Amino acid sequence: MNPITNRQVLDLPIRESGAKNRNRIISGGALVVALAVLTVVLPFVTSGYVIYIANLLLVFTVLSLGMHIVIGEAGQFSLSHAAFYGLGIYTAGLLNNAFGLPLILNIIAGGLVAGLCGLAIGFLSLRMRDIYLALSTFAFGEAMQWIFLNWTPVTGGPNGLNFQPAHLFGFTFLSDKAAYPVVLILALVFVAATFVIHFSTLGRSFRAVRESEIAAAAVGIDVKRVKIFAFALSAFYAGAAGGLFTTFSTFIHPESLGFHTTILVLTMVVVGGIGSVSGAIGGAIVFGLISELLRQVPSYQEVIYGGILILFMMYLPRGIFSLIGRR
Repeated sequence: MNPITNRQVLDLPIRESGAKNRNRIISGGALVVALAVLTVVLPFVTSGYVIYIANLLLVFTVLSLGMHIVIGEAGQFSLSHAAFYGLGIYTAGLLNNAFGLPLILNIIAGGLVAGLCGLAIGFLSLRMRDIYLALSTFAFGEAMQWIFLNWTPVTGGPNGLNFQPAHLFGFTFLSDKAAYPVVLILALVFVAATFVIHFSTLGRSFRAVRESEIAAAAVGIDVKRVKIFAFALSAFYAGAAGGLFTTFSTFIHPESLGFHTTILVLTMVVVGGIGSVSGAIGGAIVFGLISELLRQVPSYQEVIYGGILILFMMYLPRGIFSLIGRR
């Protein structure tokens, strides 16, 4: 039997690490493919409330991917996702009411308005970090909800705001089932874009900044630009998710855009697995369903989500996806 050389010994950890990464990618890809097949056949086997939930889960998926970019990829702790989501909803809905613009333009506009606000928050991240950045973004989210609640002529205030049904290419979406194919296609576009970002040079720059800003700067990465872009891109995702919400819903109330929505999305990312695209998708689906089950006990939702966050941070910090990768 041939003796094991020093070179082979040194190569073993590298090969094992590469095998683990390949297994994680294959497992995540299989999960995404299975979910995609399920979502395609769903409207043929059910209707009504189930289709509404499916639309909502797709919106949560885009929201979760947006938070994944800023927290999981770039390592910047942000608590203003609900505010960006609300900006996207109101921008898309108001444009549709005032000008009757096609759905795609409304979604892009919602994403751009939220992205500009995210750009401003990104500049804050250059001077703040850790708990100070979290508190400043939390304050921004609370301020935006106050505006949603009190700017009655524009947002409808505490009475909420009704939107006209969305339309595209002359077709008006008058039901959840009619809107579902469009919501599905657009959500899959964001999923594909997130995977491309994850494996691109930009994604590697995000993760380098997350691990060490000093080391990232030492290898030539513009840390300031990367952090600002991460916030802007994350906010664009959230705003686009808000525009996507107006595809099948014609009413929004500011109470649904509070801090509990940010905590819900944060729970999706943490439980699914911080830094994992597939984990963010899986977490969005699982906790999107749990949020519907907890709708009857709204006063306990924050407590339940907080408890789940604590347990996962203590005992499974890499999320459910880490278990899938191991298997």
